Amino acid sequence: MAVVAVIAAVAIFGRFYGQQLAYNAMQDRDSAIRQLEVERQQLELEKSGQFAHMTTMHTDVQRLQAKLDAIIPSENKFNIDPNQSLVLADGRLTVGLIGAPRDNGIDININGKRYAAAVGDVIRVSPDPATACEVKIQSFDMFKAQFTAACAANRTG
Repeated sequence: MAVVAVIAAVAIFGRFYGQQLAYNAMQDRDSAIRQLEVERQQLELEKSGQFAHMTTMHTDVQRLQAKLDAIIPSENKFNIDPNQSLVLADGRLTVGLIGAPRDNGIDININGKRYAAAVGDVIRVSPDPATACEVKIQSFDMFKAQFTAACAANRTG
């Protein structure tokens, strides 16, 4: 009978001790989860702040680049809108964008002649026998086309 009482006491004590260990482990787990949740929220705030800062910086860079391009345009680099024309190279070239750019190219008018062009295409024209000009398509989207245009004296002989 004493053995049974000891075994029962050990079993009851073991059960309570096991429950206490499990309870402590759950408390530690819950505490770790709360701490991780706080850290996650802090990281989300930091990420949001960094994204907002990055967006602001990107906007500032675009604004500054636009101001710089207005003050010091890239040499021989031009943007043209649909159905707009530009007189370039001291009046030797008249370049116009015919309609809106398409997915695969643009229609461009150079000195009254229509050309179909894509990015990277170089169109060579000679407005007069002493001058050679090149128009190179840099890029385009549905709102504008970007190209370079330059003229130089023909080299003969």
